[in-house]
Amino acid sequence: MIDTRRLRTLRAVADHGTVTAAAAALHLTPSAVSQQLVALEHEVGHRLFTRDGRGVRLTAVGKIMLRHANEVLAQLERAEAEVAAYATGSAGEVTVACFATAISAVLSPAIAVLREKAPGLQVRVRDAEGDQGLAMLLDGEADLTVAVEYRGAPDVTDRRLALLPLYAEPFDLVLPHDHPLATTGDDRAVALADLGGETWIGPYPGNPVHDVIAFACEQAGFTPRFAHCSDDFRAVVALVAAGAGVALVPRLALRDMALSGVVVRPAPGPERRVFAAVRRGADSHPLLVPLLDTLHTVAADLGEG
Repeated sequence: MIDTRRLRTLRAVADHGTVTAAAAALHLTPSAVSQQLVALEHEVGHRLFTRDGRGVRLTAVGKIMLRHANEVLAQLERAEAEVAAYATGSAGEVTVACFATAISAVLSPAIAVLREKAPGLQVRVRDAEGDQGLAMLLDGEADLTVAVEYRGAPDVTDRRLALLPLYAEPFDLVLPHDHPLATTGDDRAVALADLGGETWIGPYPGNPVHDVIAFACEQAGFTPRFAHCSDDFRAVVALVAAGAGVALVPRLALRDMALSGVVVRPAPGPERRVFAAVRRGADSHPLLVPLLDTLHTVAADLGEG
């Protein structure tokens, strides 16, 4: 393996034309420079310099090695620059596990802001529904997760994690267009207690939204009967439009969605509480601080909107 220090010596001698001048530039003795060149010639298996008066000049192989030395040393300079930038928090890569709605609502806008605010910060996104994001975070597969509160979820007392609340959004009731409760005024909320006998459509058990819906219905005095399950809210709404049942859907998940065939009504009570989490101690990491700050700012603007 070629020693990169010897490549620096090769370039210095080629630049200065003499061993003595190269030694002065490298703060070495001429003897040390000569030894470096001899060792490099031994590694390469060819002569790299020939005598030229009082100086030296490159052989054909020496010119080849100099070209590659310049490329290698330039790459090392770039590596050192990136490491220095990383150490100051201005550059590096962060992996974020996030569920689909929050990718659209807060993570994507945050990435857009960071492209201007911290162009050296690269964010890799991994779609993680349910409680998968927390597992990815604790397993080291993600550096940050955006997740949803649910029964049994880690809270601020968990010594493994540092949590940052982002936003809370209400749920809306999605009804088939011909449902009796769909004929009420557009702004009138529907009490969950009136839906105890309905067929329900919702996420699979294990998805935090399933737990929120089940708990809200229990508070209203009944256990929802889930006949159809999908973690894709577009699929849930399509099933409602087909008359297969009713559903509670987080409000942001309905944003920009085609809602033909259904009627949407406010449903007082249930909320989806969203938070960001990092491994405890990492909340001061120079790469995570700007991302957490930007997520918080975007979420605050979302709440105002």
